[in-house]
Amino acid sequence: MVCARAALGPGALWAVAWGVLLLTAPAGAQRGRKKVVHVLEGESGSVVVQTAPGQVVSHRGGTIVLPCRYHYEAAAHGHDGVRLKWTKVVDPLAFTDVFVALGPQHRAFGSYRGRAELQGDGPGDASLVLRNVTLQDYGRYECEVTNELEDDAGMVKLDLEGVVFPYHPRGGRYKLTFAEAQRACAEQDGILASAEQLHAAWRDGLDWCNAGWLRDGSVQYPVNRPREPCGGLGGTGSAGDGGDANGGVRNYGYRHNAEERYDAFCFTSNLPGRVFFLKPLRPVPFSGAARACAARGAAVAKVGQLFAAWKLQLLDRCTAGWLADGSARYPIVNPRMRCGGRRPGVRSLGFPDATRRLFGVYCYRAPGAPDPAPGGWGWGWAGGGGWAGGARDPAAWTPLRV
Repeated sequence: MVCARAALGPGALWAVAWGVLLLTAPAGAQRGRKKVVHVLEGESGSVVVQTAPGQVVSHRGGTIVLPCRYHYEAAAHGHDGVRLKWTKVVDPLAFTDVFVALGPQHRAFGSYRGRAELQGDGPGDASLVLRNVTLQDYGRYECEVTNELEDDAGMVKLDLEGVVFPYHPRGGRYKLTFAEAQRACAEQDGILASAEQLHAAWRDGLDWCNAGWLRDGSVQYPVNRPREPCGGLGGTGSAGDGGDANGGVRNYGYRHNAEERYDAFCFTSNLPGRVFFLKPLRPVPFSGAARACAARGAAVAKVGQLFAAWKLQLLDRCTAGWLADGSARYPIVNPRMRCGGRRPGVRSLGFPDATRRLFGVYCYRAPGAPDPAPGGWGWGWAGGGGWAGGARDPAAWTPLRV
C-alpha cells in the first residue's frame, strides 16, 4: 500500500516507484517479510525494518534473540518517540501481543511477562531477548516500528530443536477431535506439531501409516517406506508433500476439526530434567509405577519426555517400562535385532492390561529434585516379610531403601 499526495517532487516520485517495486517484487525476494511504506510529500524518510532471513533456533529452557533493526531512508530523523511492538502470528490474520516499548516505557504481555526484554544494542536495535523458551513460543513473530505516520514491519521465525512423535490414547486410533488432540499432546509434555516440523521429521526418517492432526488444523502422515495401505507405492499423485516414489508426507488437507477424528502428531523439545529406567526387585503393575518413581524423587515419565530423552539425551534401553498414560514403551538409539529391529526409535507395546502385565517404569526427575534413595531401593513391607510366596497384597507394597 503506497499513499501519496497529488503534488510530488522528483524525489517523491522516485520514492513512490521504489515503494511499488517493493510491493510487486516476487515473494522469494522479500524473504517472507511484510513491507508497508507510507510516502509523504517531499523526501519520504520512511522507516525501514530489517530482520534475519530464514529462522532462529533455540530449545525449551533456552535464551534466544529475535533479531530486528531499523533505520531511516533520510538521515534527518531521530529515534525519539519511536514505538516498537512485537506480536506473534497465531493465524494468517490474527496476532497476539508480546512486547511494546515507547521511549522508556516497556511492557510484556501474557506468558511473556518476566521473560521478554529489548536487547538495546544501540540506536536502531529493536531485537527482542526471550528467556526460558517454552514449547508454546514456537512460531512466527512480527517486529513493527512506528514513528508518527511512518511504519514498517519484519518477520522472524523461531524454531525449536526437538522431536515429533505420533500419539493416540488408550481408546484406540482415530479417536481425537482437533481440540482433543491439542489436549492429548499437552498431557504428554508436547504441543501439536506444525506441518514444517512433520516434514522435517519425515526427512529424518519418520514413517507412520496413521493420519494425525497438526497445529494448523490439517491432517497428514509421513511415509518413508511406501506400501499399499499407506497411500500407495509411489508415483505421480501418490507421494504427497515433498515426496516421490520413495515416499512423502500424505496430506488430507484442512478438516472439520469439531467433527472428524484422527490421531495426533505432537512435538516436544529439550528436557530440563532427566528420564531414567527404574527396575524394581520385582516387576510392578501400573498401579505401583507412581509409588516406584516417587521413592526416587520422581514422577512417572510422560510419552513426550521419553521421546525427548531418546532423541536429545540418547537414552537407550532394551526394556519396556510403564509411562504415565498407561502405555509401555522403550527407547532404542543403537538398533539391534533383539530390541525391535534395525531402525532406531521408541518402541511401543501399546496399552497392556494394567493388572496383568508387569514392567519396570520410566521416571522423570525435575531439575533440582533430590534423590531420596541414591544408594538404591526396593519393594517390601515395613517390618520385613519379603514376598512370602506372593501371599501379601502387592497394592500394600512400599518403597524401602536398600
